[in-house]
Amino acid sequence: MSRRRTWIEITIVLMLSLGGSALYSVLQIIDDLSQTTPLGKQSTALNASTTTVQYVDLARQLVGIAVDLAPVALVCFLLWSTARPHLGRLGIDRFRPRPDLGGPALIALCIGIPGLGLYFAGRALGFTVNVNPAALDSYWWTVPVLLLSAIRSGLQEEVIVVGYLYERLGGLGWGRWQVILSTAVLRGTYHLYQGFGAFVGNAVMGVAFGWIYTRWGRLLPLVITHCLLDAAVFVGYPWAAHAFPQLFH
Repeated sequence: MSRRRTWIEITIVLMLSLGGSALYSVLQIIDDLSQTTPLGKQSTALNASTTTVQYVDLARQLVGIAVDLAPVALVCFLLWSTARPHLGRLGIDRFRPRPDLGGPALIALCIGIPGLGLYFAGRALGFTVNVNPAALDSYWWTVPVLLLSAIRSGLQEEVIVVGYLYERLGGLGWGRWQVILSTAVLRGTYHLYQGFGAFVGNAVMGVAFGWIYTRWGRLLPLVITHCLLDAAVFVGYPWAAHAFPQLFH
């Protein structure tokens, strides 16, 4: 494709997905900073219930996940190759149990523990809002939906921000670190609604993931790592908030 057509495609994909989220997030942090309540005293909720009608809420949760995954399907369609591996341009090939499970578990520990430390430091310093990542009401389907939400986040962020953008920006002649740093800033920006601590933490995660991806050339380990991180946070939050209430207020 021509450079112009490539940029148009990138813009459309991002505005349908995480680029639009980044714009909303910037507006949200501006609004938060304009309030009389300090940023550290504010809160936000993820995976929140939309109604008290149980099965309407379930349907809305599932539809929301499906809509968020539509741009992932679009990216896979755009970069699909007739030759195997069909999604090789996204860094997706066959599943390899040992490196695709053992490696992500180790990466999740190395990123997750410092990430929690940064979150609590941000809360203590007042530049990160209180985040409730599991605001769903308690139903039989709550945990499965939270796990699906974790899978949604892992696929959406890694397939689009890493697999797709690294392929397209690399094709435009961008250098390795130019791509890594720019996509890391994007990753941090669409988390700005959680405060500046979330921006820094996710940008650092983006640099780490980018370095790993350019070394391994495989996306599945990053997707699985992200899913593990979010699943641990989404499902483990209610227990942690009950066991250590002083840390979450």
